[in-house]
Amino acid sequence: MMEFLQPKGWKQPKGYANGVAAEGRMVFTGGMIGWTAEEVFESKDFAGQAEQTLRNIVAVLAEADAKPEHIVRMTWYVTDKQAYLACQRELGAAYKRVIGRHFPAMAVVQVTALVEDDAMVEIEATAMMPPTGQ
Repeated sequence: MMEFLQPKGWKQPKGYANGVAAEGRMVFTGGMIGWTAEEVFESKDFAGQAEQTLRNIVAVLAEADAKPEHIVRMTWYVTDKQAYLACQRELGAAYKRVIGRHFPAMAVVQVTALVEDDAMVEIEATAMMPPTGQ
């Protein structure tokens, strides 16, 4: 069970939820970045790396039989806020291709660097699978 939390009178957020209440089996990903399973960056642009990062999250969730719609929270770490803001249209399209029209609680934080020098974004995800039988 998952309930999106939207206080009365608050403006509806775009692309994320203010909060999520859920119950079931929790699944956590580590910080995923935009390289392939072979640890190769195929994209040098922000939207491309973000899309690969989201694919990596979905692959890890699948190991627990979790799906994108089970994600309740994501934290994005970006090295360049302006690059993130400049590609919102492409980023939104990539997000919908991989995750769909599911918008969990999210935070985006600009950091000075990530451990992998070529990484532009790192994302952590928390998923909550429904209790068995639901």
